[in-house]
Amino acid sequence: MELGGEAPPPPPGPGRADLEREAIDILHQSVGSLLASYGWYILFGCVTIYFVGQKLAEKMRARWRNRPAAAGAPLEPDVVVRRQEALAAARFRMQEELNEQAEKYKEKQRQLEEEKRRQKIAIWESMQEGKSYKGNLKLNQQEIESAASASSTVPKPKPNKKPLRGGSYNPLSGEGGGTCAWRPGRRGGPSSSG
Repeated sequence: MELGGEAPPPPPGPGRADLEREAIDILHQSVGSLLASYGWYILFGCVTIYFVGQKLAEKMRARWRNRPAAAGAPLEPDVVVRRQEALAAARFRMQEELNEQAEKYKEKQRQLEEEKRRQKIAIWESMQEGKSYKGNLKLNQQEIESAASASSTVPKPKPNKKPLRGGSYNPLSGEGGGTCAWRPGRRGGPSSSG
């Protein structure tokens, strides 16, 4: 035995060669049966993966070609400045539109508050005179609604509809056609004879 060294591996014997041969035979049989059972599926799967990979690689190459900044080309300062100015101008326009809408909304709210205040004053005056304020309330409501609807949308005329049944129809009376009629329940208590 040598000091400080490892023992040399034992020489391959007839037992080891047999084990290797058996392992190869088992591997050969299992791979062969797998290919015999699923060979066409494996082949079609590999072909599909190949074509999909080619398409994806083609798209990635096209994407990298279209992006000069990603390819390492420096951006021109003029282009960057123009983009920033356009972005600032768009933000400014949007803010101006928002401010205009807010002013319109505030003005509309002021008008509605003024109308409500006038209506309350009119109700108070009519009550002081001893008159009913409900009639005035309805007239003022109609004025407010007409003003609001005239500013926002045009009202659609309502067609004159005929009622489906006559005015004397009562479903509880049992008249007016149909086979079903309502009948009151019995007045007696639980039905027990005896």
